[in-house]
Amino acid sequence: MNSQARGGGPGTIGASSAKAGEETDTITERAHASQLRRRLGRADLRAVPEARRELRRLLRHWGRPGRSEIAELLATELVTNALVHTDEDAVLTAVVLPHGLRVEVRDFVARRPRVCAPDTREDTHGRGMVLVQSLADAWGVRPHGVGKSVWFELGAEAA
Repeated sequence: MNSQARGGGPGTIGASSAKAGEETDTITERAHASQLRRRLGRADLRAVPEARRELRRLLRHWGRPGRSEIAELLATELVTNALVHTDEDAVLTAVVLPHGLRVEVRDFVARRPRVCAPDTREDTHGRGMVLVQSLADAWGVRPHGVGKSVWFELGAEAA
């Protein structure tokens, strides 16, 4: 696992990757944990605002002010990257526990995301992974047999 960490490194927040074909569009309660799992259709950019709305609903009562907005922004970046830079489906999973949040987006392409300085001539491209690197408490890429999961974690109480 390649992980980048700030403020003490990744915690054991505990999200599991969704597998292709699992139940989609579900929010469940499990032992003080809330979870969102949503399958994202190949190149369907309409899924981006839909996933963001579902995550907002999941995070409605989570964390200090501003934390859920950061989570929405970072999740949006990961979902958009998966849909724009692969030609496959993806799966968004978010798990909320009392002390933190873990969001991961699994796609079915092994190519790893790059963190690079955005091109100043391009006003909307190249900033997603820089935002994840800058704002997440921890983040990383985990390879799967086919593809990868790009994940981030946020603590509920961080400023």
